[in-house]
Amino acid sequence: MRCTIVPPYLLSRLARLDEAGLGGVAAAAHQTLMQTEPLRETRQAVAPRAAPPSTASPRPERTISDAGGREVLPGSVVRREGGPESGDAAVDEAYDGLGATHALFADAFERSSIDGRGLGLDATVHYGSRYDNAFWDGERMVFGDGDGEVFRRFTLSLSVIGHELSHGVTQYSSALEYQGQSGALNESVSDVFGALVEQHSRGQAASEASWLIGEELFTDMVEGAALRSMKAPGTAYNDDILGVDPQPAHMRDFVDTRDDNGGVHINSGIPNRAFFLVADALGGYAWQRAGRIWYDTITAGGLEPRATFVQFARATVEAARARFGATSAELDAVQRAWASVGVEL
Repeated sequence: MRCTIVPPYLLSRLARLDEAGLGGVAAAAHQTLMQTEPLRETRQAVAPRAAPPSTASPRPERTISDAGGREVLPGSVVRREGGPESGDAAVDEAYDGLGATHALFADAFERSSIDGRGLGLDATVHYGSRYDNAFWDGERMVFGDGDGEVFRRFTLSLSVIGHELSHGVTQYSSALEYQGQSGALNESVSDVFGALVEQHSRGQAASEASWLIGEELFTDMVEGAALRSMKAPGTAYNDDILGVDPQPAHMRDFVDTRDDNGGVHINSGIPNRAFFLVADALGGYAWQRAGRIWYDTITAGGLEPRATFVQFARATVEAARARFGATSAELDAVQRAWASVGVEL
């Protein structure tokens, strides 16, 4: 399984830029896309390897490797847990980002690493040449350095690191099938926890956060803020090179497509917006209440691999009721949020 942060429809657009005088960008995108396309059909549900929450490990066990510009994993180990800074920005950013992700799940949800059992966190940097993506392959995080014209190095974004590692949390808990609505939920859950990793690391309340995923990735050449906006899906970028952000924020605009595994990176905007509305309504630190509801939902064991938006929404309602009560502000916020995005309970 390879879950990537940059969706294939963006890479496809970039791969057609030869005529615009951006042959280097087009070549980099084409090469990245060729690595992504053959794997899309393999992204089916992975049987969850259930792990009951254990006592949270006080620290992660991180190993960072360097692929040296090759597309071979894992590469050479360049930094281990507790080792000094390497002086390589990508290595040290990956190390810190893995630590920040571990800290969110340990501090907020009492989860010991992404599997709940203290799994070591591995990452590889400098993968490929001008590689325009980052991904979770089921075992490790992998980061490209970007093409330098549209994308910068992918270790720059803490929300991206948190997003990709959160695919591992889903892998070990609910195994949402990476297709259609369940795939969009899989992507949305990673956006939710990617945003929370960033907010937790910065000590940001919901009202202070950007709610952007991949805010640091674009170069100055791009007219855009990030890959996605959870607060306002469909507004993350509007650019001559990338086009217009296609994410819907409401079910009336749901995109019915066979591309992108049935629109997993596109339609994730709808549940993303729902989560933002819950967090915004409740205020304070989003990981304490809104995040807790979403975490309970994916770890309770009741989600079907092919869960629809309606089924997931109902599960969040039950999670809110179970944790906070039938007359709670949390339950009311969840119900109102799903209604606001057109998901009927």
